[in-house]
Amino acid sequence: MTEADDLLPEGLEDRLPQEAERITRAMRACLDVLASHGYARVRPPLVEFERSLAGRMDGVQPRRMFRFVDPSSLRTLALRSDITPQIGRISATSLAAAPRPLRLAYCGETTVIKADQLEPARERLQLGAELIGADTVVAAGEVVAIAVEALAAAGLTGISVDFTLPDLVDTLAVEAMPLAPEQVDAVRRELDMKDAGGLKEAGGEAYLPLLYATGAFDEAVAKLQAIDAGGALASRIAGLKAIASRIGDRARITLDPTERHGFEYQSWFGFTLFAEGLRGTLGRGGTYLIKGSEEAATGFSLYVDQLAQAVGDAAPCNTLYLPSGHDAAAAAQLRADGWRTIAQIGDGEDPRALGCTHVLESGKPVEI
Repeated sequence: MTEADDLLPEGLEDRLPQEAERITRAMRACLDVLASHGYARVRPPLVEFERSLAGRMDGVQPRRMFRFVDPSSLRTLALRSDITPQIGRISATSLAAAPRPLRLAYCGETTVIKADQLEPARERLQLGAELIGADTVVAAGEVVAIAVEALAAAGLTGISVDFTLPDLVDTLAVEAMPLAPEQVDAVRRELDMKDAGGLKEAGGEAYLPLLYATGAFDEAVAKLQAIDAGGALASRIAGLKAIASRIGDRARITLDPTERHGFEYQSWFGFTLFAEGLRGTLGRGGTYLIKGSEEAATGFSLYVDQLAQAVGDAAPCNTLYLPSGHDAAAAAQLRADGWRTIAQIGDGEDPRALGCTHVLESGKPVEI
């Protein structure tokens, strides 16, 4: 094989021992938090029928998925790009009769054909929780608070949460800031671009103040409240305040009410997670509707590979070298006590070079 044969495709990379260990510790810490709050873990398959993956949520884009034909059914299969639709399928089928609200957690690999500049990885370890059967401020508050707790448990500091209102334009366009049906998409697009001139040209001059209702939560929500003279957003603003109160001082809270990138299937509430020392998004969440069952849900997803960059290396571990013919019972007891062991395989091995700190002699660890 040539050197070129060993290159990985763009957007994919090996995780070597030190980094893989950080990812594993972050994953375990987050999953432990979810389990402690009653979220039961499920493990959906990596591959499903394309129609099922694309049909459970608005905004899921099949063109981003790796697709191929199943030799058995001759139907199109796809590698999942997002696990959330699979949780929707499970809740609507195998767990349809389970008591609500249903709390589910998951962790697994996802892939996309082409990443974007903000998120260049084509394979990511996605971990998350879904609260199914509840679309309330209380449910949203629980989900955001648990997401923040999970990040903190993984060792992240300086956590911040950015709130958004994905259906803001749809809500205001009905009566408070009327738009013709053909104007709605254009106004959404210009708000996405933060383009004041384009917004005027699209007929959304009344929406201009929304571009400036951003920043630190208290200030931004006050600006949003001032814009909402007709009270169309009163319940949403009250909801945002209640969710912010649930988080308290455990994270910095900001508001960007018109942000829609990454919230293609969210309904009235969405949030993005960040942390100090890390570039880019660590996770997203919000409220949404599961198609088929038409059941409301609230959840979040974390990208463990990304957040693990801020997780420190594990404390040095005592590693015990086991020479040929060693006392197997003593070695087993030491492993049960927390020791890591490396057994001799051949002649001429150097225990220090293999990372060992001790060697087993007469059934006892002796420092090298």
